[in-house]
Amino acid sequence: MQRCSWCGDDPLYVEYHDYEWGVPEFDGPALFERLVLEGMQAGLSWYTVLKKRARMREQFFGFDPAQVAAGGQARMDEWLQDPGLIRHRGKLNSLIANANAYLAIDDFPELIWSFVAGKPSQNRWRRMADVPAQTAESQSMARGLKKAGFTFVGPTTCYAFMQSAGLVNDHLLSCPAHTQCRDAWNG
Repeated sequence: MQRCSWCGDDPLYVEYHDYEWGVPEFDGPALFERLVLEGMQAGLSWYTVLKKRARMREQFFGFDPAQVAAGGQARMDEWLQDPGLIRHRGKLNSLIANANAYLAIDDFPELIWSFVAGKPSQNRWRRMADVPAQTAESQSMARGLKKAGFTFVGPTTCYAFMQSAGLVNDHLLSCPAHTQCRDAWNG
């Protein structure tokens, strides 16, 4: 058995792959963080996002939506100058807009999990080439989130978010994490 090929052998990637990616997440702020990170990733490598995540957590109030919504705009100039962050004005504005949209929803986790009828899809991919970039569910999620005021949430970003947050189990069948993520839901 071997890990999914995308994670390689870099310790940062391996830790993310083994302990986070694909594990079903139900905590609202944790889901918010994952959604923001996927939006930050657009046009960049995921490795870049992982390397900058600790600094983003520090500067973005631990990804607390209420604090981001209340204090984010005042920090914009500081964020744009911080090399430890992804310094893209559109993505930073999206962070604030998404925090406000999050706060306007009664139950963010319930909304997110509704796009997969409350349980993760257990895919059975043998090769990374078989894994789709988007699905009907991620397209529906993108439409729903945009309607709720979220930005940087296209169907490809939403599918990557679904993979990260365990709404779909896209670990390859040959990967030990496939069984772990399946059992995390069933256990």
